[in-house]
Amino acid sequence: MKKPHTPGDLAFLGGPPAFEEPLHVGRPNVGNRAGFLRRVEAILDSRWFTNNGPMVQAFEQAIAAYLGVKHCVATCNGTAALQNAIGALDLTGEVIVPSFTFVATAHALQAQGITPVFADIAADGYTLDPASVERMITPRTSAIMGVHVWGHPCDVASLQAICERHGLTLLFDAAHAFGCSHGGTMIGNFGACEILSFHATKFFNTFEGGAVVTNDDALAGRLRLSRNFGFTGADHVVQLGVNAKMTEICAAMGLSGLEAIEEIIDVNRRNHTAYSECFADIPGLRIRPFPTCERSNYQYVVAEIDDAFPFGRDDLMRLLHAENVRARRYFYPGCHRLEPYRSLFPEVGAVLPNTVEVCDRVLSLPTGSAVGANEIGQIAELVGFIAKNADAIRNASSRFSVRTVDTPAIKALAHARVSTRRTSTPTVAPGETSSPFAPGSPPAPR
Repeated sequence: MKKPHTPGDLAFLGGPPAFEEPLHVGRPNVGNRAGFLRRVEAILDSRWFTNNGPMVQAFEQAIAAYLGVKHCVATCNGTAALQNAIGALDLTGEVIVPSFTFVATAHALQAQGITPVFADIAADGYTLDPASVERMITPRTSAIMGVHVWGHPCDVASLQAICERHGLTLLFDAAHAFGCSHGGTMIGNFGACEILSFHATKFFNTFEGGAVVTNDDALAGRLRLSRNFGFTGADHVVQLGVNAKMTEICAAMGLSGLEAIEEIIDVNRRNHTAYSECFADIPGLRIRPFPTCERSNYQYVVAEIDDAFPFGRDDLMRLLHAENVRARRYFYPGCHRLEPYRSLFPEVGAVLPNTVEVCDRVLSLPTGSAVGANEIGQIAELVGFIAKNADAIRNASSRFSVRTVDTPAIKALAHARVSTRRTSTPTVAPGETSSPFAPGSPPAPR
């Protein structure tokens, strides 16, 4: 184990890296390898590779049973699942989403001519702030899409109450939350539907894949049609659709992963506990806990870095990257600062003070089956050394910046701007708008 004694021992300043191979936030888990290979042989023998084969049907049934939900509609990836759900729900106009999410959440809306309206996140929870959501509602709003960030559930009850008051649809991007619960109920059972991702970097994966889960029979029927071009038979098309089907090989990977899912979650839990214990005495750095009364997948180990830590988040990340610790800035810089939203809505950051602040201070650390107690101990040793020797490290290099976040000023500006959106129609001249989200013309009809 590398134990730095002087700043020169750090890889950033010329020393050897702590790890020969990079440690990643999400290195793929394999699950039951022998079970997967048996299923591959069965697929090859059957020559049924796609088009709702027996593996996909078994996978959908297994996922539905695991979550306690009526329907699972598997897709080729999570983004396709998002787009499938948006279309099947017939969403239009504007949909309120967080900016603090992976950009696919917003892209899935924008690609279908729907404006993603960014609401702020709660200061202490990183999911949608219901008060901010309600301020962003306009007559064009058709839905609210919450995101269960890092497996931490949204304030479902408050969002549901808002939707009921305003006649809106509620759905959730649950890409991070497979295997998690809220109020004792498994994620997947809330809103009109919830969208899952089974990408290779998720703790439970199907190589590439996704799904929409729902308890709505009619919605499930539309979802199945729209993932297969709208076909109801060999040559009968009844609605618009695309090719979003999951393949048999991906379903086989998922079935094999389900056979090992509890073991994988146990590894994640042990890693999260080890990080929490090893980082406990480092000032200005806290590992975000998971609720002890709920089921969690412990997929993400998130370090919250505040002003008591002597380096800003980005400088710490650079120091760790040099050691082959590939920590990630989820979800920097926020969707509202990525294209096309940065150009479409240049002023929206003013109503997202918590999002702006959180984007600058959280860091996801390597975990999963490729990381164990020894690696976590060494990462903690490095971070502790960096914290204790900050002045000497700065003196040895001029490549470090000073992080400043003027949170009071940002929040004051936000308070002045949020009055531009109300639940009633704004009093503006025809063709003008007071909303930071209104483009020059309304979205094209779907």
